[in-house]
Amino acid sequence: MVFKSNLLCKIIGFIHLINNQLYKSKYLTIFKRLGSHSVLALIALIVIGGATRVMEAGLACPDWPLCYGSFLPFNHMNLRVFLEWFHRLDAFLVGILILFKFALSIIWKNEIPNWLPKTYSLLLFLVIVQGSFGALTVINLLDSYTVTGHLLIAFLLLITTISINQNLENDDIEEPLIWWRFLLLFPLLLTLIQSFIGVRLSSTWSAHICLSFNKQCLILNTHKLFAFPIAFSILLIIATAIYKRSLLNENWKYLSALIILLFSQIALGVFSLKTNLNEPIFIIGHQLNASLFIAILTTLIFRNPFTKKGLNHSLNSQMVGMNS
Repeated sequence: MVFKSNLLCKIIGFIHLINNQLYKSKYLTIFKRLGSHSVLALIALIVIGGATRVMEAGLACPDWPLCYGSFLPFNHMNLRVFLEWFHRLDAFLVGILILFKFALSIIWKNEIPNWLPKTYSLLLFLVIVQGSFGALTVINLLDSYTVTGHLLIAFLLLITTISINQNLENDDIEEPLIWWRFLLLFPLLLTLIQSFIGVRLSSTWSAHICLSFNKQCLILNTHKLFAFPIAFSILLIIATAIYKRSLLNENWKYLSALIILLFSQIALGVFSLKTNLNEPIFIIGHQLNASLFIAILTTLIFRNPFTKKGLNHSLNSQMVGMNS
């Protein structure tokens, strides 16, 4: 009787484990899909913001949050107004999406990891700060430091969103390679610094002054100088992955994308200077590449190549228990 009772308890526990894992998996799948949409929307937001800056459309809408006092300013619509209006619209949609994810995390807090609602609250806070900086860019008439802060928050939003996505993918797995993360963190920080210098370069007109009058060239030279340590750090990462063959096998798609982006980024920078920054397509492409560069590096930092333990590990434990 005792044996039958223990066996029955284990069978019930086994069934409960399966139901619980599948139940949680359904909710986590929803957050993963919403997270993927958020990453794409944030990259689009950063690129459209860069296009708005390049086309000098930052003040095309003189008021905020509306544009010429209306949600859709048909009577004033042109390319610059459209860019600024669409940039604000995309920012609004990103904010709504993140608010929606935060609300779902509160509603389903008993069925998802404990860290998820807290992290979404941080993401929501960053959205509020980002919206505030967006308003200040108009109020302060495109002040260089305000524009730079605006981009900083956008990159923090992108990095936080990707880290959430990867942590959802890597739930219940082995410990990551800390040294590998630090190795990837170095080019990520350098790319962020270079991006901020690039915003200062465009928002203070330093590049045009340097190229036209050979004055105020410090910011431009610093921006170009940062390409060397970034390139070296990426090549070091590739060499390390080749040496540690398992890292190359698990991450070759991301590492290949990094190499392509690195050389295309250098080429776009050279073309931008050769055309005296008069071709917006090169500058916008430069901004897009930087965003993708940051996104891939962040993914690699938070991505774990080890095998998941999750459901299969738990089920195997239960089966061993039942067999014993």
